Amino acid sequence: MGIYRDMAAGAVAGAAGTTVLNTIGYLDMAVRGRPASSLPEQAAGAVSERLHIGLGEEEDARSNREQGLGPMLGILTGVGVGLAYGLFRHAVRRRVSLPAAATGVGVAAAVAGNAPMTALGLTDPREWGVGGWMSDLVPHLGYGLATVAAFELIRSRR
Repeated sequence: MGIYRDMAAGAVAGAAGTTVLNTIGYLDMAVRGRPASSLPEQAAGAVSERLHIGLGEEEDARSNREQGLGPMLGILTGVGVGLAYGLFRHAVRRRVSLPAAATGVGVAAAVAGNAPMTALGLTDPREWGVGGWMSDLVPHLGYGLATVAAFELIRSRR
């Protein structure tokens, strides 16, 4: 199939994967009673500062914008990683095993999501501990599985 179709299929699959990632994260919060992470909002604030994009003078408005932009950065990352998977699958014509592809895509999403926050000094994965790593890896592996499965389903239906 064409590269643009594979890119579109990847983006749609990435959106499906993002929904699964968010669902797993919210389920974890509900089961363990843990609070939502403030890292996405902090990242939105830090990125806006580095790009010299004002989010408003009033503290409440700025905070609300950060709360809106943080999750949008996550959605953009999820759709972008899915699109990248679509490009990868377009270039690699042979079948890739589901476990290998899902793990690779999940790890790619974890790196794409965490590397910028680490570079901004908002988090340090070396200090997360086992619980922190599990809270991060399990949703990202769910993302990888859902993204790869959705892409292959879309591709097979053409």
